[in-house]
Amino acid sequence: MSLEHMSTADIVSGPLEALSFALPARVTFSRNVFVPITNICRNACGYCGFRRDIGDAEARLMAPAEVETLLRQAKDADCTEALLTFGERPYEVAGFIEKLRRLGYESFLDYLYDLCTMAIRAGLLPHSNPGILTFDELERLKPVNASMGLMLETTASVDAHQGCAGKEPELRLWTIEDAGKLHIPFTTGLLIGIGEDWGDRVRSLELLTELQHKYRHLQEVIIQPFVPKPGTRMADVPSPSREVLLRTVALARHLLPADVAVQVPPNLTEVAPLLGAGASDLGGISTVTVDYINPAHAWPDVANLGIALTERLPIYPQYVRAGWYSEALAPLIGKLADERGFRRKKTGETMAG
Repeated sequence: MSLEHMSTADIVSGPLEALSFALPARVTFSRNVFVPITNICRNACGYCGFRRDIGDAEARLMAPAEVETLLRQAKDADCTEALLTFGERPYEVAGFIEKLRRLGYESFLDYLYDLCTMAIRAGLLPHSNPGILTFDELERLKPVNASMGLMLETTASVDAHQGCAGKEPELRLWTIEDAGKLHIPFTTGLLIGIGEDWGDRVRSLELLTELQHKYRHLQEVIIQPFVPKPGTRMADVPSPSREVLLRTVALARHLLPADVAVQVPPNLTEVAPLLGAGASDLGGISTVTVDYINPAHAWPDVANLGIALTERLPIYPQYVRAGWYSEALAPLIGKLADERGFRRKKTGETMAG
């Protein structure tokens, strides 16, 4: 039985072997650099090992010179994507604005805008993961971002999000919808194993499907497993099983429109079985930086995955072809993209595509 003819119940609780299908015709990834602008965050999620309190010795706010050095390294390493990530609304944390002022800025949004511009000048396409933003904030950042992202994580109310103002599902859905209204190519995803159940996973995917039918802006949905980290409230909670991940990937492929890729992180999962269950993208992979969210899990070498990969940009091909980008990004996208909207191959390059 093909996946499209299976019911949701079959996928969630039927025979596991029924979820094994042929590999997708094309498996994609982007070559990126992870730019962790700040690890100061107004939220304090039970699973997060990235966040630091303002007075912590490991709390940081990258200076422009640090970011520029990292961007140059990434360009030299043939990256095309600058993944700009940071804690949500760090300026709501007491003491952060003082740090920002020492860099010459009163507004974090202004600083982020300038860093995106810096990335473009360096030859990299920015992809910002800003947390919850207002419509006006998204509109301000759109011209200097090839794409943007915000993990939905779950529509459930879970203990892991207790006391986290930014993890109210309605607020996150509003941001994702506003991005659609603005025609911003967008990445979102589910975090699996943080206290949600199958009904919550189905509901989350159904709501994302509704948004995609309305705005057509979701380029990918990540199915990301929770990974316990020392020193967090959920340090002793196990990661979801291989079976749960297989079923969730198949569920995502079953419920989401065909033009939305299902992405799985290759440093956190066994890739091949999930590709057989409906995944078709491996996200950003870096040879320059670690995964700062999951630093104990190294990126794989794309040449040794045993899978023919096609390199894409942080803006998916259909949005390149449709011109969903600003004049500020047009010259760089024109240089980096081929006629189909994928990463332009260099002379002598043999990667499948």
